[in-house]
Amino acid sequence: MSGVVSERLKDAHLLVKAKNHIRLATSWEDYRHPEIAPRVDRPPTFDPLAGFPNGRKKREMVATVEEMDRWQLDAHSRDYCAHKLIKWMQCMKENNPVANYYCDHDKHDYYKCNYEDYIMRMKEYEREKRLLARKVRKEKAAAASLSEELSA
Repeated sequence: MSGVVSERLKDAHLLVKAKNHIRLATSWEDYRHPEIAPRVDRPPTFDPLAGFPNGRKKREMVATVEEMDRWQLDAHSRDYCAHKLIKWMQCMKENNPVANYYCDHDKHDYYKCNYEDYIMRMKEYEREKRLLARKVRKEKAAAASLSEELSA
């Protein structure tokens, strides 16, 4: 019995390595109701443009692959904030003895970009969770009305 429980807990608390080594984990509520828990290791199941009549602003990479290769960025650093990281690294290289003093604003810009990216990913997770809960509620309501029609 304990082996089954530990396997279920392992599946329920799937940890996914996200950018900057931040780990996302499903909560206890997601363990209790897996039908409304979005999978963080898969792409979204709903249309990303649903609910946005004017569309959404498309995110584009500013840094090119060649620039990221030249600055030897790790795989987890090759994200939408890579251009800020490259700018910070360039400043650190140019102002080597006193780089912490002169490059603080670039460091702040990079961390702010990462924070905003994290917030955006969390909003997408919450949106997916709300849409899954809505889908489950609609399915339950449809099943209840169908059973009422059959019993009447």
